[in-house]
Amino acid sequence: MFVLSETPSIANQFLAEMRNVDIQKDRMRFRTNLTRLGEIFAYEISKSFTFVQTEVQTPLSMATVLTPNIQPVIVAVLRASLPFYQGFLNFFDHAESGFIGAFRQEKEGEDISINLGYHASPYLEGKEVILADPMLATGKSFISSINKLCEHGKPSKIHIAAAFAAPEGIQYIQNNLKLPYSLWIGVIDEKLNDKSYIVPGLGDAGDLAFGTKL
Repeated sequence: MFVLSETPSIANQFLAEMRNVDIQKDRMRFRTNLTRLGEIFAYEISKSFTFVQTEVQTPLSMATVLTPNIQPVIVAVLRASLPFYQGFLNFFDHAESGFIGAFRQEKEGEDISINLGYHASPYLEGKEVILADPMLATGKSFISSINKLCEHGKPSKIHIAAAFAAPEGIQYIQNNLKLPYSLWIGVIDEKLNDKSYIVPGLGDAGDLAFGTKL
């Protein structure tokens, strides 16, 4: 598991601004910071890929460079992850994309369930998949999304990327995900509250990025 906040870097400023109740009022800045984090994660995840030597013709001579020999499939969990996903796509500009419309349904006295209202994906057999969602709370939406994606073929590896995570969600993924995977986390927070929101967290990432939904 890779945790971005454990190393001092400019990424910690982006995470702090996303939490700040005053800066949160600027939706464009919130979305921009999510995109920046997606780019940072894309860079870090790229280090785990295998690379091959490639010859490139320059105006003066031939140059030998190392380039990745794969392009991942990037899957956005709608709607909060769209700016986060864009950061990944900015770096993996040849990648295929998938989309999952996952949202949680809450009923009084019942456990939270995940509704997968929409999904679209390329063929995934043998491919490395980056599943991008800024919030890893209970972990249930990640597992439900992965199970749905596997209907399009079994990936060789899943990279789960989340800017903010709760220990309960991490544990749920570790207990329930059977495919090879890696966790890429911005910061691990204290806990979930009784409504399954991350504490201290930042609130609802989708509402902060796009406005309050009805």
